[in-house]
Amino acid sequence: MTKVVVLDYGSGNVHSAAKAVELAGAEVEITHDRRAVMDADGLLVPGVGAYSAVMDALKAVRGDELIDRRLAGGRKVLGICVGMQVLFERGIERGVDREGLGEWPGVVTQLDAPVLPHMGWNTVDAAEGSVLFDGIRDERFYFVHSYAAQAWTLDVIPPFPQPQVTWAEHGGRFLAAVENGPLAATQFHPEKSGEAGIRLLRNWIGSLRD
Repeated sequence: MTKVVVLDYGSGNVHSAAKAVELAGAEVEITHDRRAVMDADGLLVPGVGAYSAVMDALKAVRGDELIDRRLAGGRKVLGICVGMQVLFERGIERGVDREGLGEWPGVVTQLDAPVLPHMGWNTVDAAEGSVLFDGIRDERFYFVHSYAAQAWTLDVIPPFPQPQVTWAEHGGRFLAAVENGPLAATQFHPEKSGEAGIRLLRNWIGSLRD
């Protein structure tokens, strides 16, 4: 059975994420043990709360190093919500400008919307050829956030494949998901998105052996 580690660094939604991954068909372990993280077929990085607090918690268990080492070896990683946001270079939240993991260029900023947080079900404009959204392009997904990356600036030079970028709207456009080689992420919560979220996780799990 495919093995997925849900990175345990103090994020509040690790157990709901783990249960969703189990429902999607993988064996799951919640841990930050280095060997387990490196040996797993996939690493899921959940995230709730403030950007800076999530970065502090990740660094406390050397999660930043574990993510970088996996990606350097082409081993797949999936970030969720703030676990997606910290993959970018920086986050600016409540006046705090914090350095992120820097896996992707860009800054996470507050959404320009009349109502915040953006909470509830929303559709997405899924990228053509997306693996994550295969068979679920027209489904709705559950969001709860006030901040997001609102531009995609990574310039990929052929023969490397272009990342698949999925958008959503709340006030303006923001990144709802990115698939970029071994690294993928969603701003919404698959584990709170019902059957559509389970199917998305199943799609990701199915890609781990590729």
